[in-house]
Amino acid sequence: MPEPAATPPEPAPSGLTHVQRDPGGTHARMVDVGAKAVSARSASARARVRFPADVLARALAGAGPKGPIEEVARVAGIQAAKRTSEWIPMCHPLALDHIEVAFERVASDVLEIRCRAACSARTGVEMEALVGASAAALCVYDMCKALGKGIAIERVELIEKTGGSSGDWRRED
Repeated sequence: MPEPAATPPEPAPSGLTHVQRDPGGTHARMVDVGAKAVSARSASARARVRFPADVLARALAGAGPKGPIEEVARVAGIQAAKRTSEWIPMCHPLALDHIEVAFERVASDVLEIRCRAACSARTGVEMEALVGASAAALCVYDMCKALGKGIAIERVELIEKTGGSSGDWRRED
């Protein structure tokens, strides 16, 4: 009995730069940015960490068993942003000019972590900002989990980006 014919792959969705469709199928690819002009680029992202009642106040007061959560998480966010291309397979390694990680208590049970990344490059730094905010949030979770297991990382998102051929963008909310 003959084998059934292979189903052809679905067409790559329009606009997905990391997807390539050819006669052999649909494949992931790293975008070639070699011909693009180097320009100043920046991006800011945030992650929110929600805590069970009274846990955030205790954590910020230094009640956690692992030390000063904000400073350790700041270093984790900076380190992760610098190594984004090791986390995200199709990201280009970038020489970042600046990374900033900041913390703000935005509600009695919510800590907002913001990461801003900047560089002069041929491609944007959105992923570096997102990875930095995410890693800092994961570090906060790790440092505070002994105070309460109900901690949740929420709403990791890009806030704004500048530079590049697509221009500037800012989240509206």
